Amino acid sequence: MANYTATAVTLQQPGLIALHSLPIDTPGFDDVVIDVAWSGISTGTERLLYTGAMPPFPGMGYPLVPGYETVGRVTQAAGALREGDFVFVPGAACFGPVRGLFGGAASRLVVPAARVTPVPEILGERAVLLALAATAQHALSGHALPELIVGHGALGRLLARLTVLAGGTPTVWETQAGRATGAMGYSVVQPDADPRRDYRAIYDVSGDASILDSLIQRLAPGGEIVLAGFYDRLSFAFAPAFMREARVRIAAQWAPADLAYVAAQAGSGALSLDGLITHRRAAADAVGAYDTAFTNPACLKMILDWSAV
Repeated sequence: MANYTATAVTLQQPGLIALHSLPIDTPGFDDVVIDVAWSGISTGTERLLYTGAMPPFPGMGYPLVPGYETVGRVTQAAGALREGDFVFVPGAACFGPVRGLFGGAASRLVVPAARVTPVPEILGERAVLLALAATAQHALSGHALPELIVGHGALGRLLARLTVLAGGTPTVWETQAGRATGAMGYSVVQPDADPRRDYRAIYDVSGDASILDSLIQRLAPGGEIVLAGFYDRLSFAFAPAFMREARVRIAAQWAPADLAYVAAQAGSGALSLDGLITHRRAAADAVGAYDTAFTNPACLKMILDWSAV
């Protein structure tokens, strides 16, 4: 490859998205080059980057290339990878002075081979969902299964599907009628229509920083609330939490074992990734794609198609 450049989504500053041609790092001995097929848009972290509301975070600053839900093909191999491998990439930092936070929304990436995971090719574009699925699995792994899940977006659906796969039967809260459909082995209800106040494990994926007080009221004594979304600042009334001896757990970033598990389950068909990608745009229309992803409640997951770039 004579010219190490890429077309990338860049956030120049909060509220200003554009496509730019950027020089990318020359690959080293342990690096692979990926030609990107699809990348996903996160309505959690990327919205915070777009609005400027992202709390202090390693690598934070503008301009930046967002994106951590990327799949493509290896075009220059290293390590155990081979040219032509279909792989998942959780972002990159190959854009020189332009920050990679998280650096996956580009036509080409240079990434250490150790950060790249081969995934079943049968998944196609749906492989961008593996980051969300691994996030859900990380929240679950080694802990009590959720009896209540708050939020029926893409992450909530994946969390519910993984819970069912593990033998659970969760209830899911969703306030938007348009998102109440699509349940697979679980029920979706409006919070006001749910009388239960004895949930032992509540998993919130809504990202609503004001929700803790209402969730604490629904806990059984000694119950746990798991925060699996992304938040700025949280607070809650102490007395109700004290009376229930409530526990609050924060689920952080997924680990490689989580990604390997969900990739295997999705590849075998045990974990369905169907019905979660609701919108697609050519990468050339990235500006419009981000606007739709952030403003249209019917959009569960928007992906960018980089094939024509």
